[in-house]
Amino acid sequence: MPLRATVPTPSKGWQACLTLGFQRQGSRTILGSCLHRGPLQVQRPFYPEGEAVCHVAILHPPGGVVGGDELRFNAALDANSHALITTPAAGKFYRSAGPMAYQTQRLTVAAGAVLEWLPQENIVYAGAKIHAITRVELQGDARFIGWEILCLGRPAAGEIFTTGEYRQNFELWRDGEPLYLEHSRYNGGDPVLAARWGLQNQPVSATLLCAGSPPDGVNIIRAGWEELMALLPATGAGELATVTQLDGVLIGRYLGPSAVRARRLFTLAWEVLRPAILNRPACPSRFWNT
Repeated sequence: MPLRATVPTPSKGWQACLTLGFQRQGSRTILGSCLHRGPLQVQRPFYPEGEAVCHVAILHPPGGVVGGDELRFNAALDANSHALITTPAAGKFYRSAGPMAYQTQRLTVAAGAVLEWLPQENIVYAGAKIHAITRVELQGDARFIGWEILCLGRPAAGEIFTTGEYRQNFELWRDGEPLYLEHSRYNGGDPVLAARWGLQNQPVSATLLCAGSPPDGVNIIRAGWEELMALLPATGAGELATVTQLDGVLIGRYLGPSAVRARRLFTLAWEVLRPAILNRPACPSRFWNT
């Protein structure tokens, strides 16, 4: 199934593509293939918790995305491999002179494999035009923990998202069946940004997804439910957070004024979920402290 129905007209922006392949060799997960074109790369793999889990960080040397850029990232995990993928810094989407920018991420996880998709937040400047698509495809008993954090405007600089357009697709599938589909569209200055049923004038919204191995994954998720709910009082004034479950997928949501707070809350949730779902203690990425 294509990630979008139409293909944009080629532009003068950066056209970048990064494709990673992870394989299991004995007790070790290796980055068996790494193909890149344009300014989208990956640092060497890290093994801070032993050979079984391969940590990598996606690099975008230009430091930001402008109108007309198109970034494509593909990752495929072979059977029984385990990868943790993150970014060394927040993604930045700058004001566009007209063209739309595209960021497409397709993550395929084979049976027995585990993917942790934990990028830092995306900051969308006023006037930016971006369509961001993330599609996670699980096969068989593959497991997944991941999040996406969005900041509209730059609250620290007093910038409000009054102009521009941000479209977001965040999809989780298993064996060709949809588990979770989130399609959002925010236009600068749109009433939904301020409405009580919308973003309530909060610049940051975030989603965390966790899928264990069916059918036991549902029970494991429930086992950590009370621990996750106990984290919610950690939210501050003006913040909202919730945890729900749908068809064997745990869904965490955050709405508030701070991307740093959102990431901190989701990291706490990940520290609870990782031992329950993956039977591994939390091992925070070294990049989160830089």
